[in-house]
Amino acid sequence: MMSAFTAYRGAVLTDNIEDYPEGIILPIDKPYRWTSADVIRKVKWMAIKHFHKKNLKVGHAGTLDPLATGVLLVCIGKATKLADELQKSPKQYIAGVAFGATTPSYDREKEIDATYPLDRVSQKSIEELLPRFIGEQDQIAPLFSAKSVDGMRAYEMARKLYKAGKPVDSSVLQSSRISIYDLKLLDYHLSDSSAGMDTASPTDGASGRINVNSIEGHTLAIADILVDCSKGTYIRALARDLGEALGSGAFLSSLRRTRNGGIRVEDALTMDDIAGILRPDR
Repeated sequence: MMSAFTAYRGAVLTDNIEDYPEGIILPIDKPYRWTSADVIRKVKWMAIKHFHKKNLKVGHAGTLDPLATGVLLVCIGKATKLADELQKSPKQYIAGVAFGATTPSYDREKEIDATYPLDRVSQKSIEELLPRFIGEQDQIAPLFSAKSVDGMRAYEMARKLYKAGKPVDSSVLQSSRISIYDLKLLDYHLSDSSAGMDTASPTDGASGRINVNSIEGHTLAIADILVDCSKGTYIRALARDLGEALGSGAFLSSLRRTRNGGIRVEDALTMDDIAGILRPDR
């Protein structure tokens, strides 16, 4: 299926797109606080310059949230036709789930809106809970997502509600059938003062509007969980559901996609690598 040219570290691309009749796939390690659209815009600009084209099709196979990092498959030229097929591949993530509070976005892009006791949260209780979430199941996506609601993107509705100070309730979304193949608890610890406000500035090409809110001053239990799952699984929604199951509330404090199909994050290219492969100054 993946007949397009897949560029890894050390790859050298000619400046003639016709040399790649099936297109090109770039496995990119998406930077923190970049949207997937940010990556596409940057790669498209470099590719147009590199291949001396006025326009060029560039797309991705499976979006990543701005506060997530890891494997994002970017398709150039005729490889964009493979995007739908590539999206069907199973995914693997390392998710940092923070128990003891919730946020409207189910991650750190929005501020904590409620706190909960941690009486039922422990390494043992999480290890006992995870097997219940393995298998085929119905999942309701976060309202801060690209799902469609009455012809509007769900995140557009969510932002309007949030700005108006109204409840952001994802129950207006229809559930989707997803599969979680495996869940493993990798680490468990209580948060400390070092988990406060992320003050790092977005790197060149990122969206300046992406916020990372402080969790300093809140007592949270952080569980790092390895997740193997199907296409369409929202890890933020999984965090929400794990919190509800323990009667404590939870949100996603970090997320890294470590595998997309057969492509591992260790094999992915940084944006600096891409600048070396697609050289606009050539």
